[in-house]
Parts: sequence; structure tokens; C-alpha cells
Amino acid sequence: MIGTIIANILRFLLLVLLQALVIDHIDLANGWLVPYLYVLFLLMLPLNTPLWAALLIGFATGMVMDLFSSTPGMHAGACVLMAHARHLVLRALAPREGYEQGRRATITDMGLAWFMTYAGILVVVHHLWLFNMEVFRFSGMPATVVRALVSSAGTLVLVLLSQLLIARSGTRTR
Repeated sequence: MIGTIIANILRFLLLVLLQALVIDHIDLANGWLVPYLYVLFLLMLPLNTPLWAALLIGFATGMVMDLFSSTPGMHAGACVLMAHARHLVLRALAPREGYEQGRRATITDMGLAWFMTYAGILVVVHHLWLFNMEVFRFSGMPATVVRALVSSAGTLVLVLLSQLLIARSGTRTR
């Protein structure tokens, strides 16, 4: 249990610092592609994380990102929505007998198809909320949706690459 908490804290620090210090300063496609790798932290929470804990963790994660990016409440709102949607998506994707204790939402534990469905839905929910809050008007809705979908695709590529690197390094050490 303590090992899981320490691993999650280290993952949180690594992903948030990587996002804030590196990825946020890269301009891709004139701002049309804005990947947010830090959402991988929320995606990789243990499957048995209670909803209330996921909401608090999502809020804290979003607030830290808001502090780094000077976006008051935008990331916090998107992460809380993502944490709530995570609970619903996990219930919808659950096997008939439920999830085994200690399973994580990773490619190695759940498989590529399950993970891409799970991550794809949650990343799109996060990005649509975040980009709509950024624009906050209906006149730019089509461009905002396109930007959110393009950014979601970029984020999913980074998440998939990260998962594959984690899986590959895990098999080497075993």
C-alpha cells in the first residue's frame, strides 16, 4: 500500500513537471495540437480508487496544473470532470465478474483495446471541457471541437508511447 502511494506521488511529480516545464513550451501546429500528458496520472490510478478519492485527486492535479499555467480553475474543472467520467467509464467497461483487486488501468494489466477505449473516452472528455472553458463562447464551437479532438489524438499518442515504454521497461526488469 505504501509502495503504491509512493509510486503514485513520484508519477504525479514526474508527469506534472514534464508537462509544465517541457510540453507546455512546445508549439505544435500553431496551437491546434496541445498534448496534456499529465492526464496519464489520473488514467493510471488503481481501478479500485473510490469516487470521492478520485475527485479529490483530480481536483488537486488540476489545481497544480492551473498554478503552473496561470489558468484559474480550468484544469481543475477538466480533471474533476475526467475523474467523475472515469468512474462511469470503469463501470461501463467492467468485466462481468468485476475488476480484480490491485489491477491498474494500464495496457499490460487490461490490454490495448480496453486501455485505448478507456483512455480515449476520458481524454476527449477532458479536452472538450478544457478547450470549451478556454474559449467560453458558442461562436467558436466548431474550431474548438476540432482543436480538442486533434489535441486528444496527440495526447493519446503520448499516453500510448508512455504506456509502451513502461511495459517494455517492466518486462526487462522481471
